[in-house]
Formats: sequence, structure tokens, C-alpha cells
Amino acid sequence: MRGLSLFALFAGAIFIALSPIWVRVSEVGPTASAFWRVSLAVPLLWILLFSLKTNETKGFRIHRVSFLLAGIAFAGDLAFWHWSVKYTSVANSTLLANLASIFVTLAAWILWKQRPSGLFLAGLAAALFGVALLVQTSLAGSSGPSPTALMGDALGVVTAMFYAWYLLSVKGLRDRGVDTLSLMAVTTTITAIILLPVALASGEALLPATSTGWLKLLGLAWISHAAGQGLIAYALAQLPAGFTSVGLLLQPVMAAVFAWLLLGEPLVALQVAGGAVVLAGIYLARKASSQ
Repeated sequence: MRGLSLFALFAGAIFIALSPIWVRVSEVGPTASAFWRVSLAVPLLWILLFSLKTNETKGFRIHRVSFLLAGIAFAGDLAFWHWSVKYTSVANSTLLANLASIFVTLAAWILWKQRPSGLFLAGLAAALFGVALLVQTSLAGSSGPSPTALMGDALGVVTAMFYAWYLLSVKGLRDRGVDTLSLMAVTTTITAIILLPVALASGEALLPATSTGWLKLLGLAWISHAAGQGLIAYALAQLPAGFTSVGLLLQPVMAAVFAWLLLGEPLVALQVAGGAVVLAGIYLARKASSQ
């Protein structure tokens, strides 16, 4: 069982690591791809939910405000992150989005007075130093500073804030007994409903022009979103929290590797150094939070 859980954890991380590749090669705009990412996953999630004959969907009526807040947070997370992927490098956008775990602890400190440990503060300092190195790569582009790349970096940080909000919302729902599949199905549906008018108002291309374009969106929805998130949710229930938090650091690493192999996106030395420092900081912060 442990071997299967390990496989699920790493496979889920790799599947999610493919998501920025799908976004970058998509034939639709960033907000539109975020909408299709969730809307195409909705039928699959509900079919799985009803096929397993779970009765947990009644929890939606009891916790509908919490579900709505989780859906809003996830919509913000996806919308800002998809724009970040368009503006800056895959490596930068993915690494910066993974600062969410640090924002979770900061939120607990501010909202619930849960004072962080010295180890967490050390991890926070390391992560911020790594972020500075990543931003420096945008400032020192081959043709000089890139305002577009800097905007993408900033959107990556905003993404982390929304994802932290989503994680806190999910934790609250899980603590009240809502099962993983019901949570995914309901929040994904709410997120799709929220993102549709945003995508329409953005003026972006909403429909892909070719059948290949639809296949890319299906890959984003079924492989990266449904399968990736589902496998990680399964692994989280089977493995120690400390180990899974470290194992999930594979995701930004693999995203950078995929961008290099599939998109020809180079990794400069300063970016590699910054990414390593960010990952080390996230590791220390997660280790401190699990103690």
C-alpha cells in the first residue's frame, strides 16, 4: 500500500507539473484555459463521485458558504497563475506559486495568533532571498529588464496568496468531514461558474481553433487537474504529512524540466540558484509547520 501511495504522490506531482506546458501551448487565452481546465474536469469528477455512491454531497448544503469561498479562492489561483505562466518563465511562475505553504503559516499567525517557529522564519527568509534571485533573472534578461516578466513574477506571488486561501478553505472543509472527491467536484464546479463570465469579459479567444487545441485542453483538465489533484489527494491520506510536503517539491522541479525539454525554455545559473533557495526555504517552512 505504501508503494502505491508513493507512486500516486510522484505521479500526481508530475501530472500537475505538465499544466504550465498545456497553458503555454493552448490556443485560447489564459483565463479561458483556466475555465476549460475546470469545466472539462467537472463531468469526470461528478461521474466518479456518483459511481462510488457516496452520500457526502449532502455536506454541500451544510457548508455551502465554505464551498463558495473555496471556489472563489481556487478561481483566483488559476486565473492569476495562468496569466503568470504567459508572462514569465514556467520555472519562475511555478516556483513562486509554491510559496503558498508559507502564506498559509503567515495567515495562521495573523488571523489566529499561531506564532511561527524560528525554523519557519529561517525558511521564510531563505524563500524570500530565492524570490529575489528569481526576480533578478527577469531584470537581467538577454535584452535587458522585462516589465512583462516582472509582472508575471508578481502574478506568481498573487497566485500563492490565493492558493493559500484555497488550502485553508479545504482544510476547514476536510476537518468538518467532507470527503476529497466531493470537495473536488463541488469546488471545481463553483470555480468553473465563476471563471466563465471572467473569461467572456476578458475578450480572449474562448474556443480553440483546431481539434488539437481541444486535446490540449483535455490534457490540462483530465491529466493535470483531475488525475494530478486526485492522485495527490489519495497520497495525502496515506502518507505522513511531512514526507508528502517534501515529495510535492518535485512538481516545480519537473515543471522547469518539462519547459526546458518541450518548450526550449533555458534555465540560467542565477535562476537555478534562486529556485534551489526557494525550494529549500519552502522545505524548512513546511518542516516547521509539521512539527
